[in-house]
Amino acid sequence: MKIELHEISVREIAENYVDSQEEGVIGYNGKLNIRPKYRREFVYDETKRNAVIDTIRKGFPLNVMYWVKNNDGTFEVLDGQQRTISFCQYVTNCFSILVNGNPKAFMNLTPNEKKQILDYKVMVYFCEGNDDEKLSWFETINIAGEKLTEQELRNATYTGPWLTHAKSIFSKTNCPAYLLS
Repeated sequence: MKIELHEISVREIAENYVDSQEEGVIGYNGKLNIRPKYRREFVYDETKRNAVIDTIRKGFPLNVMYWVKNNDGTFEVLDGQQRTISFCQYVTNCFSILVNGNPKAFMNLTPNEKKQILDYKVMVYFCEGNDDEKLSWFETINIAGEKLTEQELRNATYTGPWLTHAKSIFSKTNCPAYLLS
């Protein structure tokens, strides 16, 4: 597997960010599939989501992210979906954070505060390889953080319309199967 490190700004990643729910989440000016069909939905709670923004505001490093480079020059997020959606939602004014006890939406920040967030550099590894190499890497990098279930790992192998439909019934929060427990 070929792996190259790149620095990409929040501004670039959030460019033309669109969250179409089940139809997909894209960014990086349409070149990044932030939530490929085999990935789970957004699971960060408010505390984790806000911690991503606080990390960026303070200029601390976020954990490295991994993108798979596709044959057509586009990318898929292999690792970093939760963090990416968090900062993309913030810069597109989907939520506010508390700053010194006061709620602050991105649109209410000063020009310098906005610039500091948008210019923040995210460390991203571009990964290229065959499907077996990508799956192996996906399993390796997901041993920490929000632990993946065995089914989520299998979902990374078997994609398609059937899986998308099955996830809507069995894997999403508040789905019919979830409500049975």
